[in-house]
Amino acid sequence: MKFGTSGLRGLVTDLQGHASALYATAFAQHLLAAGHAKTGDRIFVAGDYRPSSPDIAATCIGALQRAGLTAVDCGSLPTPALALYAMTQGCASLMVTGSHIPADRNGIKFYRPDGEIDKADELEITHIAAEISDSIFDLTPGSARSEEKEALALFAARNSRLLPADALSGLKIGVYQHSTVARDGLIDVITGYGATTVALGRSDHFIPVDTEAVSAQTIELLRGWAKEHHLDAIVSADGDGDRPLVADETGTPLRGDLLGLIVARFLDAEVVVTPVTSNSGIEAAGGFRVTRTKVGSPFVIDGMNAASAAGETAVMGFEANGGVLTQSDFAVAGTTLTALPTRDSFLPVLATLLLTRREGKPLSSIAADFNLPVAAADRLENFAVETSAALMAHLRESPENLAAFLAPLGDVGSISDIDGLRVTLLDHSIVHLRPSGNAPEMRCYVEAENEAAALALLEKSLLRVRDWAKAH
Repeated sequence: MKFGTSGLRGLVTDLQGHASALYATAFAQHLLAAGHAKTGDRIFVAGDYRPSSPDIAATCIGALQRAGLTAVDCGSLPTPALALYAMTQGCASLMVTGSHIPADRNGIKFYRPDGEIDKADELEITHIAAEISDSIFDLTPGSARSEEKEALALFAARNSRLLPADALSGLKIGVYQHSTVARDGLIDVITGYGATTVALGRSDHFIPVDTEAVSAQTIELLRGWAKEHHLDAIVSADGDGDRPLVADETGTPLRGDLLGLIVARFLDAEVVVTPVTSNSGIEAAGGFRVTRTKVGSPFVIDGMNAASAAGETAVMGFEANGGVLTQSDFAVAGTTLTALPTRDSFLPVLATLLLTRREGKPLSSIAADFNLPVAAADRLENFAVETSAALMAHLRESPENLAAFLAPLGDVGSISDIDGLRVTLLDHSIVHLRPSGNAPEMRCYVEAENEAAALALLEKSLLRVRDWAKAH
């Protein structure tokens, strides 16, 4: 088990039982020792629709109760809904989810009363877990009072105030429901703003949907539905509802960093914090200052905290997966949108649909009007962590190694080593290789002058990685 870009992740067979009890106990002890909670305080627990999530959540509830906290069961709901509910009451929370990864894996996200834990918290929780590992014997699942309805109601109320009344009237929106915990909430809120909604692809089996690297199979589904139902857009989210998916009227997904940019304009943000993987055109796309970070919500949150500490206002962040975080309160639709410093999929979905309605033209045209460099991303799954580490070490060892590896793609111009290796070639195209922080995957992000060039560069880049792995 280890912490990745967002929470603890691992195989279900490793997380169930001892590990989930261990890390829940370590989290409770950290909260108590750091003064984030006192004995008897409430802590909220929820999960996604993975088959293993209820079992892991029950084990965590039992462990938290034995550690001296009062667990509250929030059932199955989006991660931002759990975080909002807990933060509003000044309590910590714990979300059982593996986000977008396959069902044979799962994870746990941890929240202090003031929001998502940071890297220092992760280190301390890991240290405590190592110290107490041999003393965790009682794995008895727990049960707790349910406040799922209350948590969902608070999140629904927040989203119902984001836009003017009937702001989406006249639109016909498909909602790809699959197995995301956001599926019913998306239908309710979009319908509430006057749009016609079409429920699509609801599943009783868990379907991993990665909003940052949408699979060819998913795109085929989206395009078929868009044509069949004559939709203005299709929206969805990942497993725990904190990363949005928005496809245009043809069923073609929009990049998550474009959704984040749309939110920045919607909120009239002054400071935007985003990872190095977000589109290189973000800096020139609005009247805000941009701070780049490593990949992962803890790094984005650190950047937002630094901006606030420096006296900046109207601070927000987003990731290339489209999840939006707000550090500041923002005025929207005659009310105040309170800060929610964790990824949220509902805000970017609604801001994008509002832009479509106001512009009165196809979403594909609106996306093109932003004139961002064309970007593409994909991943090699089941790519051994050891192989990823060896490749990255080889490329960093010398400029000659890097140049030789990239020679079939182009000549090296400049390099960023913030997170993985991001190389700008002399023709201004970009190749960014980054091992996943929480799964055996190698991710690749590219930018080029047009879509055909970007897709070709992506294919060639992944082929270079495969060939190197085979040779070594």
